[in-house]
Order: sequence, then C-alpha cells, then structure tokens
Amino acid sequence: MTPLLEVRGLHVKFATGLWHSGRAVHALAGIDLAVQPGETLGLVGESGCGKTTLARCILRLQEPTEGTVLFDGCDLSRLAPGELRVRRREFQMIFQDPFTSLDPRMTISEILAEPFEVHGLLDAAGRTERARELLNEVALEPGLLARRPSELSGGQQQRVAIARSLALKPRLLVADEPVSALDVSVQAQILNLLAELRQRHGLTLILISHSLPVVCYLCSRVAVMYLGCIVEEAATDEFFTTPQHPYSQALIDSVPGLELNGENPGKPALGGDVPSPAARPSGCPFHPRCPKVFARCREEVPPLASHRPGSKVACFLYS
Repeated sequence: MTPLLEVRGLHVKFATGLWHSGRAVHALAGIDLAVQPGETLGLVGESGCGKTTLARCILRLQEPTEGTVLFDGCDLSRLAPGELRVRRREFQMIFQDPFTSLDPRMTISEILAEPFEVHGLLDAAGRTERARELLNEVALEPGLLARRPSELSGGQQQRVAIARSLALKPRLLVADEPVSALDVSVQAQILNLLAELRQRHGLTLILISHSLPVVCYLCSRVAVMYLGCIVEEAATDEFFTTPQHPYSQALIDSVPGLELNGENPGKPALGGDVPSPAARPSGCPFHPRCPKVFARCREEVPPLASHRPGSKVACFLYS
C-alpha cells in the first residue's frame, strides 16, 4: 500500500547566538517515517524531543533544513504557494490550546466559515449552513454560532477547533496534544469524539501526546522520538507488551498502571537529563542515560531497522 504521508531524511537546524554565530540546534536529526491511509499514529517522547517541529514540517508550517515530505506521492517542498494552498485542504492541524488557536474577535460562525472564505468556496448562505453542519458533527448546539470563544468552556472550544479542522474535508489530521489543556473530565469526551470522527470520515490521524494511556487507547501504531530521532516504531499492542528500545521500556515503566508483561508496579521515571540539541552526544543519542550502554553505543549511531515483523528499532542490542 502506498503511504498517504512519507517523510524522508528530515533535518531541522536552528541557528543561535548573535548574528546566528552560535552552535546550531538540531531539532530534527534525520527522520524517516511513513503513515498509511486510515492509520492512527501516536507520536510520543519527552518535551523538547522534536514532536511538534516534526508536525509543523509535515504540514509545511516549518521549512526543513534538509529532507523531503511526500503527501500522497506529492513533494510538498516543490509546490508553489498557490498549489500549496489548494493542497492544504487535504491536511489540517488541531493545536494544543484551543483558546489561543481561535480568534477571540470572531464569532464561532465566522471561525467556521473562514476556511471557505480563504479558499473561495460557497456563498455566504452556504458557509453559514456548513458551519451549522460542522457544529453538529462535534455535538454542539447551533445556538453557539453567535458566541465568541471566550464564552465557551475549554471542551467546547476544542470541539470548535476540531470542527474547523474538518471544514474542508481533509484526509490527514495532525493533533498536537489535543486534550492536555483540558480538564480530566473532558479529555475522554474529546478522545472519543476524535475516534468517532476518524471512523466516520476515514481520516488518517497523527496524535502527538505525552500521555501513554491516551496513545494506547486511540492509536494503532506508535513512534517514539528522542532528541530529534525516531528510536522505535511498532503496532500499539506490541509496543505496550514488548517494547524493544531501552528508552521505550523506561517510558512505559514510568507510568503506574501500564503494566509491562503484567509485572510493572510503576517504577520511577528515567533518570538524568536529555542532552542539549545544541550539543548532541556522539553515537547513539540515548547512550548517556541508557542502562544497557556498551562501547559501540558511544561511537556509532544505530540505524532505525526492522528486527521483527511490523516494528523498527534504533538500538545495537538487536543487531
């Protein structure tokens, strides 16, 4: 099957210091990733590992330093601005904080009509009717159309943000921590809504999350990032029962209730600090914190390779 999204050799470097004279920060260091149509991929890892930067590159909100992003076989970096605008109808993003992603000066009706105005679709009456339909899609009353974001609860704001992302009937949704800014009582509602919409519309979904239980509940496959690299990919069931990379094992061990092989009582979180992206360690990026490190890890970068069907891991333990 041809991937809907394919990322090849993606690098992002940010210059630092006065007049960009400092060391470069390697936000992404060679990402290779493929997402199949209809798949829900969970992207996990500690803060600062590059998850959001990767998402922004996928949608061409951030230009990569090096590498290629293919959407349905089309190289997005080669598209002219007009061509990219048309293509953007097919992929949308749900941001982490719904309130800051919605214009406080606009009514909900105007927010939901804006995508059609930008792309020159429908007349005024058609946009209003479509806004009503979108609110219905996310289980909100049409009476909210005249309100502004500040008059809604956090859960309602996120539902509006999801409705807006669905306006142009995209094929791919990238959800960046879509429930982390919400009350716990509302998070399950939003997750269930995303699952329902994905099923109803046949969406492909990339979910960025710090919460492993959320990923376990919603995703069919998991990709683990560490210091700008993907260190493991696996089907969700396989990942949560037999994780291969030591970093993946430490992530699961740190969460009480996510029992690894039925024996995890909730171990302490992984010790040590993530190295600075401006001073990446030689060899495997995880070796300064790895409990299973050996000499080769300090000298060579392990490739992301398949050592069992359906999964990949970047670790010399499986060479």
